[in-house]
Amino acid sequence: MIIYELVVFNKTILKQIYELGINPSDYKYVDLYCEYIDMMNKGDKVSYIVLVLAKKHKVSERQVYYLLRKFSHEIDYCKRSSPL
Repeated sequence: MIIYELVVFNKTILKQIYELGINPSDYKYVDLYCEYIDMMNKGDKVSYIVLVLAKKHKVSERQVYYLLRKFSHEIDYCKRSSPL
């Protein structure tokens, strides 16, 4: 498979991701956010969670706060999508 074929095959989802302003490289931090949700559900404090996740994923605490804010951001898909 060549890049062109992959892009054509996934064109619709790639277009939606682009229109919503989502960076494709964000996939790297999905596990971090899942761990955050699990730790929150256990009752851990946010500052402790951020410290643990920063060490585990080898990013700064500031980066973890940024990612948590970014992944928690609610999008309004209806406003972004074009009418049929």
